[in-house]
Amino acid sequence: MTIKLLAIGKTDNSQLQSLINDYTKRLSYYIKFEFEIIPDLKKVKHLSEAQQKQKEGELILSKVGTSDVLILLDENGKQLDSVGFSNYLQKHMNSGIKQLVFVIGGPYGFSEEVYQKAQGKLSLSKMTFSHQMVRLFFIEQLYRGFTILRNEPYHHR
Repeated sequence: MTIKLLAIGKTDNSQLQSLINDYTKRLSYYIKFEFEIIPDLKKVKHLSEAQQKQKEGELILSKVGTSDVLILLDENGKQLDSVGFSNYLQKHMNSGIKQLVFVIGGPYGFSEEVYQKAQGKLSLSKMTFSHQMVRLFFIEQLYRGFTILRNEPYHHR
C-alpha cells in the first residue's frame, strides 16, 4: 500500500520543511509514502470563498485515482489517539487497498464534491493549527503509528 498526503500550497518555513523531510525519510522505512503539494491558486482576490474551494477541489480530485481511498483531514472529522490511529492504518493496510490518500485542504476547507468523494474524515485536534504545521503533525503521527504497529519504543520516549 502507498500512503499519499496532498496539501494545498508550499511550506515556506525552512525549519518546518526540514522536520517534514526528516519524518518523511523515517516513514519510508515502513511504507511507501508520497507527499504532494498542489500549488496555491493564483489571483484569489477575485474569487469568493466558494469559488476558491471549488477550484481547489477540482485540483484535489484530479490527484485522486478511482480506486484510491480518500480521507480528509477536517476539523469535524473523527478524533483518534495515536494507538487508535495506528489501528486505523492497520485496518486500511489489511483491506488490500493500493493507495490511501489523506488531504489537507486550503484555508476554507473542502468543496462539496471533495466531501462526496471522501470515504472518511479525521481531525487532529479541536484546536486550529496552521496548514503548514498540520503537515508536520500528520506526518509525525504516521511515523508514530508505524512505530506503534512494530512495537518500537518511539511512542513512549
